[in-house]
Amino acid sequence: MQSFAAFMTRALRVRIAATAVVALAALALASGTRAQSHHMPDVPTVTVTASASATLPNDRVQAWMRAEVENANPATAAAQVNATVARALARVRGVAGIKVATTGYSTHQIAEKGKPTRWRVTQGISLDSGDFSAVAALIGRLQDEDGLLLSGMQFSVTDEARAKAEDAATQQALRAWQERAQAAARGLGFPSWRPGRVTVQAGGRGMPVMRAAMAADAYAGAPPVAVEAGTTDITVIVTGDAVLEAARPPGPR
Repeated sequence: MQSFAAFMTRALRVRIAATAVVALAALALASGTRAQSHHMPDVPTVTVTASASATLPNDRVQAWMRAEVENANPATAAAQVNATVARALARVRGVAGIKVATTGYSTHQIAEKGKPTRWRVTQGISLDSGDFSAVAALIGRLQDEDGLLLSGMQFSVTDEARAKAEDAATQQALRAWQERAQAAARGLGFPSWRPGRVTVQAGGRGMPVMRAAMAADAYAGAPPVAVEAGTTDITVIVTGDAVLEAARPPGPR
Protein backbone atom coordinates (compact mmCIF):
# COMPACT_ATOMS: atom_id res chain seq x y z
CA MET A 1 0.00 0.00 0.00
CA GLN A 2 2.76 2.48 0.83
CA SER A 3 4.53 1.74 -2.45
CA PHE A 4 1.32 2.30 -4.42
CA ALA A 5 0.57 5.52 -2.54
CA ALA A 6 4.07 6.83 -3.21
CA PHE A 7 3.69 5.97 -6.89
CA MET A 8 0.40 7.87 -7.14
CA THR A 9 1.89 10.87 -5.35
CA ARG A 10 4.78 11.04 -7.80
CA ALA A 11 2.40 10.68 -10.78
CA LEU A 12 0.23 13.51 -9.46
CA ARG A 13 3.25 15.77 -9.05
CA VAL A 14 4.38 15.07 -12.63
CA ARG A 15 0.89 15.85 -13.96
CA ILE A 16 0.71 19.12 -12.04
CA ALA A 17 4.17 20.10 -13.28
CA ALA A 18 3.24 19.32 -16.90
CA THR A 19 0.05 21.38 -16.60
CA ALA A 20 2.02 24.29 -15.23
CA VAL A 21 4.49 24.10 -18.11
CA VAL A 22 1.63 24.15 -20.67
CA ALA A 23 0.00 27.11 -18.93
CA LEU A 24 3.28 29.05 -18.83
CA ALA A 25 3.88 28.35 -22.53
CA ALA A 26 0.39 29.56 -23.46
CA LEU A 27 0.86 32.69 -21.35
CA ALA A 28 4.20 33.41 -22.99
CA LEU A 29 2.72 32.96 -26.47
CA ALA A 30 -0.19 35.28 -25.71
CA SER A 31 2.15 37.89 -24.22
CA GLY A 32 4.38 37.71 -27.28
CA THR A 33 1.40 38.11 -29.61
CA ARG A 34 0.15 41.14 -27.68
CA ALA A 35 3.57 42.67 -27.66
CA GLN A 36 3.99 42.08 -31.37
CA SER A 37 0.60 43.57 -32.20
CA HIS A 38 1.30 46.47 -29.86
CA HIS A 39 4.55 47.32 -31.60
CA MET A 40 3.26 46.63 -35.13
CA PRO A 41 1.94 49.95 -36.49
CA ASP A 42 -1.41 49.96 -38.33
CA VAL A 43 -1.25 50.86 -42.00
CA PRO A 44 -3.19 54.13 -42.44
CA THR A 45 -5.91 53.86 -45.09
CA VAL A 46 -8.80 56.03 -46.22
CA THR A 47 -11.87 54.78 -48.10
CA VAL A 48 -12.70 56.86 -51.16
CA THR A 49 -15.77 56.74 -53.43
CA ALA A 50 -16.25 58.35 -56.83
CA SER A 51 -18.76 57.95 -59.64
CA ALA A 52 -19.44 58.90 -63.23
CA SER A 53 -22.71 58.88 -65.17
CA ALA A 54 -23.90 58.99 -68.77
CA THR A 55 -27.39 59.45 -70.20
CA LEU A 56 -28.25 57.38 -73.28
CA PRO A 57 -31.34 57.66 -75.47
CA ASN A 58 -33.22 54.37 -75.51
CA ASP A 59 -32.86 52.69 -78.89
CA ARG A 60 -35.00 49.55 -78.45
CA VAL A 61 -38.69 49.07 -77.77
CA GLN A 62 -40.39 45.92 -76.52
CA ALA A 63 -44.18 45.57 -76.63
CA TRP A 64 -46.40 42.79 -75.35
CA MET A 65 -49.83 42.12 -76.85
CA ARG A 66 -52.38 39.42 -76.19
CA ALA A 67 -55.40 37.76 -77.74
CA GLU A 68 -58.13 37.10 -75.19
CA VAL A 69 -61.44 35.31 -75.72
CA GLU A 70 -64.21 34.23 -73.33
CA ASN A 71 -66.69 31.52 -74.29
CA ALA A 72 -68.88 28.92 -72.62
CA ASN A 73 -67.03 26.27 -74.60
CA PRO A 74 -63.25 26.15 -73.90
CA ALA A 75 -62.50 24.56 -77.27
CA THR A 76 -64.29 27.38 -79.10
CA ALA A 77 -62.41 30.00 -77.10
CA ALA A 78 -59.08 28.29 -77.81
CA ALA A 79 -59.83 28.04 -81.54
CA GLN A 80 -60.64 31.75 -81.72
CA VAL A 81 -57.46 32.69 -79.87
CA ASN A 82 -55.32 30.41 -82.00
CA ALA A 83 -56.73 31.89 -85.21
CA THR A 84 -56.24 35.45 -83.96
CA VAL A 85 -52.61 34.86 -82.96
CA ALA A 86 -51.87 33.13 -86.28
CA ARG A 87 -53.15 36.17 -88.21
CA ALA A 88 -51.16 38.52 -85.96
CA LEU A 89 -47.94 36.56 -86.44
CA ALA A 90 -48.37 36.61 -90.21
CA ARG A 91 -48.93 40.38 -90.11
CA VAL A 92 -45.86 41.02 -87.95
CA ARG A 93 -43.62 38.84 -90.13
CA GLY A 94 -44.52 41.06 -93.06
CA VAL A 95 -42.90 44.09 -91.37
CA ALA A 96 -39.12 44.28 -91.66
CA GLY A 97 -36.97 44.92 -88.63
CA ILE A 98 -39.38 43.63 -85.97
CA LYS A 99 -38.72 40.46 -83.99
CA VAL A 100 -41.79 38.55 -82.87
CA ALA A 101 -42.27 35.66 -80.46
CA THR A 102 -45.21 34.00 -78.75
CA THR A 103 -45.36 34.28 -74.96
CA GLY A 104 -47.69 32.81 -72.35
CA TYR A 105 -50.78 30.72 -73.11
CA SER A 106 -53.43 30.21 -70.44
CA THR A 107 -56.90 28.74 -70.06
CA HIS A 108 -58.96 29.14 -66.92
CA GLN A 109 -62.57 28.85 -65.86
CA ILE A 110 -64.59 31.86 -64.72
CA ALA A 111 -67.43 31.18 -62.32
CA GLU A 112 -69.47 34.12 -61.03
CA LYS A 113 -72.60 33.99 -58.94
CA GLY A 114 -75.72 34.40 -61.04
CA LYS A 115 -73.83 34.05 -64.34
CA PRO A 116 -73.19 30.98 -66.49
CA THR A 117 -69.73 29.43 -66.26
CA ARG A 118 -67.38 30.45 -69.05
CA TRP A 119 -63.78 29.94 -70.09
CA ARG A 120 -61.13 32.54 -70.78
CA VAL A 121 -58.26 31.67 -73.12
CA THR A 122 -55.30 34.05 -73.50
CA GLN A 123 -52.13 33.98 -75.57
CA GLY A 124 -49.53 36.70 -75.92
CA ILE A 125 -46.94 37.82 -78.44
CA SER A 126 -43.91 40.06 -77.98
CA LEU A 127 -42.51 42.64 -80.39
CA ASP A 128 -38.90 43.85 -80.31
CA SER A 129 -37.42 46.48 -82.61
CA GLY A 130 -35.33 49.59 -82.92
CA ASP A 131 -37.88 51.19 -85.26
CA PHE A 132 -40.30 52.99 -82.94
CA SER A 133 -42.54 54.27 -85.76
CA ALA A 134 -42.96 50.80 -87.25
CA VAL A 135 -43.84 49.29 -83.87
CA ALA A 136 -46.35 52.04 -83.09
CA ALA A 137 -48.08 51.58 -86.44
CA LEU A 138 -48.10 47.80 -86.07
CA ILE A 139 -49.62 47.97 -82.59
CA GLY A 140 -52.44 50.10 -83.96
CA ARG A 141 -53.18 47.63 -86.73
CA LEU A 142 -53.03 44.61 -84.42
CA GLN A 143 -55.50 46.27 -82.08
CA ASP A 144 -57.88 47.57 -84.77
CA GLU A 145 -57.83 44.73 -87.29
CA ASP A 146 -56.92 41.66 -85.22
CA GLY A 147 -58.50 42.57 -81.90
CA LEU A 148 -55.31 42.18 -79.83
CA LEU A 149 -54.86 44.05 -76.56
CA LEU A 150 -51.72 45.90 -75.54
CA SER A 151 -50.35 44.56 -72.26
CA GLY A 152 -47.37 46.90 -71.95
CA MET A 153 -44.33 48.54 -73.50
CA GLN A 154 -40.76 48.94 -72.38
CA PHE A 155 -37.80 50.88 -73.74
CA SER A 156 -34.17 49.97 -73.31
CA VAL A 157 -30.63 50.42 -74.58
CA THR A 158 -28.86 47.82 -76.72
CA ASP A 159 -26.12 45.79 -75.08
CA GLU A 160 -23.50 47.30 -77.39
CA ALA A 161 -24.43 50.89 -76.52
CA ARG A 162 -24.61 50.09 -72.80
CA ALA A 163 -21.20 48.38 -72.78
CA LYS A 164 -19.57 51.29 -74.62
CA ALA A 165 -21.08 53.83 -72.22
CA GLU A 166 -20.08 51.79 -69.17
CA ASP A 167 -16.48 51.52 -70.39
CA ALA A 168 -16.25 55.29 -70.83
CA ALA A 169 -17.91 55.99 -67.48
CA THR A 170 -15.59 53.51 -65.76
CA GLN A 171 -12.52 55.39 -66.96
CA GLN A 172 -14.01 58.69 -65.79
CA ALA A 173 -14.90 57.25 -62.38
CA LEU A 174 -11.42 55.78 -61.91
CA ARG A 175 -9.79 59.13 -62.70
CA ALA A 176 -12.13 60.86 -60.26
CA TRP A 177 -11.32 58.23 -57.62
CA GLN A 178 -7.58 58.80 -58.03
CA GLU A 179 -8.02 62.55 -57.70
CA ARG A 180 -10.05 62.14 -54.50
CA ALA A 181 -7.54 59.70 -53.07
CA GLN A 182 -4.73 62.17 -53.77
CA ALA A 183 -6.69 65.00 -52.16
CA ALA A 184 -7.49 62.86 -49.10
CA ALA A 185 -3.83 61.90 -48.67
CA ARG A 186 -2.70 65.50 -48.81
CA GLY A 187 -5.45 66.62 -46.46
CA LEU A 188 -4.32 64.07 -43.90
CA GLY A 189 -0.69 65.10 -44.18
CA PHE A 190 0.64 62.19 -46.25
CA PRO A 191 2.78 63.01 -49.28
CA SER A 192 1.94 59.84 -51.20
CA TRP A 193 -0.49 56.93 -51.38
CA ARG A 194 -1.11 53.69 -53.25
CA PRO A 195 -4.34 51.92 -54.16
CA GLY A 196 -5.55 49.05 -52.00
CA ARG A 197 -8.70 47.02 -52.61
CA VAL A 198 -10.89 48.73 -55.23
CA THR A 199 -14.33 47.69 -56.54
CA VAL A 200 -16.14 48.92 -59.66
CA GLN A 201 -19.93 48.66 -59.87
CA ALA A 202 -22.08 49.62 -62.87
CA GLY A 203 -25.83 50.00 -63.16
CA GLY A 204 -28.54 51.83 -65.06
CA ARG A 205 -32.17 52.83 -64.96
CA GLY A 206 -34.59 54.05 -67.58
CA MET A 207 -36.31 57.42 -67.49
CA PRO A 208 -39.17 58.21 -69.93
CA VAL A 209 -38.34 61.84 -70.61
CA MET A 210 -37.67 61.88 -74.35
CA ARG A 211 -40.41 61.69 -76.97
CA ALA A 212 -39.61 59.39 -79.87
CA ALA A 213 -40.93 59.43 -83.41
CA MET A 214 -44.64 58.71 -83.83
CA ALA A 215 -46.46 56.81 -86.56
CA ALA A 216 -48.41 59.84 -87.72
CA ASP A 217 -49.58 58.70 -91.17
CA ALA A 218 -48.54 55.05 -91.15
CA TYR A 219 -52.08 53.80 -90.66
CA ALA A 220 -55.31 55.67 -91.31
CA GLY A 221 -57.49 53.60 -88.97
CA ALA A 222 -57.18 53.93 -85.20
CA PRO A 223 -55.13 56.82 -83.81
CA PRO A 224 -51.43 55.94 -83.72
CA VAL A 225 -49.82 54.83 -80.50
CA ALA A 226 -47.67 57.57 -78.98
CA VAL A 227 -44.38 56.15 -77.81
CA GLU A 228 -42.31 57.77 -75.10
CA ALA A 229 -38.83 56.34 -75.60
CA GLY A 230 -37.09 58.05 -72.71
CA THR A 231 -33.48 57.66 -71.69
CA THR A 232 -31.37 55.34 -69.59
CA ASP A 233 -28.87 56.61 -67.04
CA ILE A 234 -25.66 54.59 -66.80
CA THR A 235 -23.75 55.05 -63.53
CA VAL A 236 -20.41 53.56 -62.53
CA ILE A 237 -19.33 53.71 -58.87
CA VAL A 238 -15.73 53.13 -57.79
CA THR A 239 -15.07 52.45 -54.11
CA GLY A 240 -11.73 51.50 -52.63
CA ASP A 241 -9.02 52.01 -50.06
CA ALA A 242 -6.15 54.41 -50.54
CA VAL A 243 -3.15 53.26 -48.50
CA LEU A 244 -1.37 56.33 -47.17
CA GLU A 245 2.41 56.37 -47.18
CA ALA A 246 4.75 58.62 -45.24
CA ALA A 247 7.79 60.21 -46.79
CA ARG A 248 10.75 57.85 -46.95
CA PRO A 249 13.86 58.96 -45.08
CA PRO A 250 16.84 59.68 -47.31
CA GLY A 251 19.10 56.65 -47.74
CA PRO A 252 22.84 56.55 -47.10
CA ARG A 253 24.98 58.11 -49.78
